[in-house]
Amino acid sequence: MANQTNTTVNLADDLPLNAEDERKIDVVKHSGLLLIACAIGLIANWVGTGTSPLVALPGMAVLYIACIIGLGFARFVPFYLPSVAWVSLIAILITIPGVPGAAWVSEQVEHLNFLALATPALAYGGLALTASEFAIARRSGWKIVIVAICVMIGTYMGSVVVADLFLRLGQ
Repeated sequence: MANQTNTTVNLADDLPLNAEDERKIDVVKHSGLLLIACAIGLIANWVGTGTSPLVALPGMAVLYIACIIGLGFARFVPFYLPSVAWVSLIAILITIPGVPGAAWVSEQVEHLNFLALATPALAYGGLALTASEFAIARRSGWKIVIVAICVMIGTYMGSVVVADLFLRLGQ
């Protein structure tokens, strides 16, 4: 019988994972980074839809303020809720019909195209893969590729079924 050793890989020891605790983020630093993202978003919106950045600026300002308030809540509220949840909650609250200013907020944000704003963010996310993430993918092996393909096909097929259902109900 061959001598077998049971080895386990502890990714925390091998890879530097710099996860940032949202309760300790520097809101001022992140507000500057958000300004840069907003500028890029205005340019992408201009290129993608032809809407002038001056026309879209009030809507972008509303999104920026909602993000800053959400980051502030994630930082200072005594219980933990991810910043993306805070930002989403604030955005939902300020656009609920009947809330003072909701009609104006919706009118301003209407000048922004979601796909134009999401494209630069997704491109950055794709380019921002680090060496540690590639190392994790290499250690995962070929089985993760099969799982990923199955998940993508299943998601696509599920989307097709839901879209078809709603298109048939709408006729």
